[in-house]
Amino acid sequence: MKYKFFLGICLLMVLVPWTILPIRNFEWALASPVAERMITAYAVFMVFSGIFTVFCYKKLTLRNLLMKAALVINGIYAAFGLIVLGLIYLPKGTL
Repeated sequence: MKYKFFLGICLLMVLVPWTILPIRNFEWALASPVAERMITAYAVFMVFSGIFTVFCYKKLTLRNLLMKAALVINGIYAAFGLIVLGLIYLPKGTL
């Protein structure tokens, strides 16, 4: 039962980053301080979901096909989230 619970969380984390698309249609979401904070929050969530999925895969030994798919997708999300955080918060001349 606990394995299905963690698998469900990992699969739900695959879908959450796509919710930024309908939110960005609002005028208030395009303003500068709100947009930067929202993108940062989504990037942090994506990194967390990648780490959480790797933890579930390694420590809880969830090795079925759905978990492998969630691991690949959340791993790509985590890498992209780290890139976005680096682009936002590293000084301009370092990249």
